[in-house]
Amino acid sequence: MKAISLKLEDNTFKEIDEIIDAINKPRNRYINEAIIFYNKIQKRELIAEKLKIESKLVKEDNLKILKEFEDAD
Repeated sequence: MKAISLKLEDNTFKEIDEIIDAINKPRNRYINEAIIFYNKIQKRELIAEKLKIESKLVKEDNLKILKEFEDAD
């Protein structure tokens, strides 16, 4: 496990402490879980962006193929 130094805004730190007291969870575990959750969100956004780019790349080809099918009828 790696150790890091983390600077938090005072209000964020206070909010974390209030939550971890209420749920009875160590601060380190809470922050680790929050980062894991945030990483999942970021990965989904990266995949969505990649899909959007790839969809644009194949859009013209798809329209061309569709036109060929329509012309064949």
